[in-house]
Amino acid sequence: MNVNRRSFFQMLGITGLTFALGKKTKANPNNSSRIDFKGILYDSTRCVGCQSCEFACAEANNLPEPTDSPEAGKFRKLSEFNRCIVNCYNTSKGEVYVKKQCMHCNEPACDAACLTQAMNKTKEGPVIWRGNKCMGCRYCMVSCPFDIPKFEYHSANPKIQKCDMCFSRISEGGIPACAENCPAEAIVFGTRRELLKEARKRIVETPDLYYDHIYGEHEAGGTGLLYLSPVPFQELGFKTTLQNSSYPELSKGFLYSVPSIFVLWPAILIGLREATKNNHLKNHEND
Repeated sequence: MNVNRRSFFQMLGITGLTFALGKKTKANPNNSSRIDFKGILYDSTRCVGCQSCEFACAEANNLPEPTDSPEAGKFRKLSEFNRCIVNCYNTSKGEVYVKKQCMHCNEPACDAACLTQAMNKTKEGPVIWRGNKCMGCRYCMVSCPFDIPKFEYHSANPKIQKCDMCFSRISEGGIPACAENCPAEAIVFGTRRELLKEARKRIVETPDLYYDHIYGEHEAGGTGLLYLSPVPFQELGFKTTLQNSSYPELSKGFLYSVPSIFVLWPAILIGLREATKNNHLKNHEND
């Protein structure tokens, strides 16, 4: 996180004032009725578990390449070292591979919970993390109903790691690295409107192949990542009890019920770290 001393004290002051006055910071809600966001359709009936998406993602984001493979009964987790992961599940229709990554919610709880708008739902659709605004409170991690954002605890300059749908590539007219490199075309990139239309078409045309549900169409207020499956989604480890309305109001309610010290403390630690680092550099220059 790129936070200098001036930014630290500004964030600390804003946060303290917010809690002292009992006012809420601006949440930056988005219109959940929009369906022209960019998104991804993932069809698990086509995935062969080759991990091309994982390797492409690692290369595109300067992350370590995966060292293990998906195996039935073995659950691989997202971490600060990866932004997507493929798992294999034993289901009522045999082995099925599933890719897990950020869901890019239409109205993200992480965006609403972020005091500094470091988590940001872009007008294009991807939810991105902006390190120059982050104060390290990690409320994005607490608020996410899908348990996606991961914190680099091992790093002296920690980041929040999560899929940003290759936002820099999209901004330049490209497509996400995972979609570009999937040999089975299990990952399709497009507008959410187009993807929902394509998903419904596949279900109607091949009803024996697909379970009649598009995961992400309504869950948590709708998401930018949509899933098709040959089996009920609970067989693939999906959360199937999520509310259909968005989660920002829930996350804000939690955030403002927490004593201010728990929000201020990460910012205090960051400020102390920055001040200590600057003093160390000055002492080193004077030696």
